Amino acid sequence: MLTQLKIQDFLSRATKGEVTLPLSSINNFGESCKDALSKQFVSEPRKFRIRMSQLGKPICQQLLEKQIPFLFVTNNSQRSRCDVVLKLSNLGIEVETHHIFTCAISTARFLAQQNPSGSAYVIGDAGLLNALHINGYAINETNPDYVVVGEGRLINFEVLEKALKFIMEGAKLIATNLDPNCPIDGGMRPGCGSTIAFLETASNRKALNLGKPSPIMMRMARNELDLRTEEVTMIGDTMDTDILGGLQMGYRTVLVYSGSTQPQDLGRYPYAPSLAIPALKDLIAEL
Repeated sequence: MLTQLKIQDFLSRATKGEVTLPLSSINNFGESCKDALSKQFVSEPRKFRIRMSQLGKPICQQLLEKQIPFLFVTNNSQRSRCDVVLKLSNLGIEVETHHIFTCAISTARFLAQQNPSGSAYVIGDAGLLNALHINGYAINETNPDYVVVGEGRLINFEVLEKALKFIMEGAKLIATNLDPNCPIDGGMRPGCGSTIAFLETASNRKALNLGKPSPIMMRMARNELDLRTEEVTMIGDTMDTDILGGLQMGYRTVLVYSGSTQPQDLGRYPYAPSLAIPALKDLIAEL
């Protein structure tokens, strides 16, 4: 415990520029960390879990202690709330199902509000199907009111051909999100936006997007927290979805340089976040 406190104090002073180290010491420290991680992966690969920093409380724990309501808002329609909670737990982030809001949920709720007795042909996985069922929506492969597109690992030309047929017969095209790709181990795979682009081009019809940055999803998320616009801060690592979605709703926005957007990319956008930071660790003091 004493060692941990010493390390915490040292790192705190280092971030303020109050200490200096020779380059050789920094290199030695980096090599030691790399060796330790390599041994952990090799000897016990299944037990290795990446944890949030133990030198300070995880930001979610700080939010809970300060009674600041929060949501994880995701454009992943494949996972249910329970699935997302499990994934976050494996990353060392302990939250409950009511802290999760997915684009599948916003899609299902919107359709249930617009057409309570409607039905949908679905391109997607369990998370999307589960959200539709919870909101009383029937799955229809004969004459659906909507063609709803999410991420799917089993999409093939037969599925796309059937979806196109329904669209041409009058079904409305719904996108759970417009992300062009999804990161996977070793690279990327086409995302929901790519499937939507295919169907839009083939049918000459435009899809309605119900994921980030859609104001529909952003408003639902705010209502989930029972907050006013001026009380909301949107934190994310992507300018095209997180930051744009927040700006469109009048929320304060915080860009974290941990994802696809880096400092050198900001000049490409005609809008800017309220705040841009390298990491989340000191954000609580800013809120």
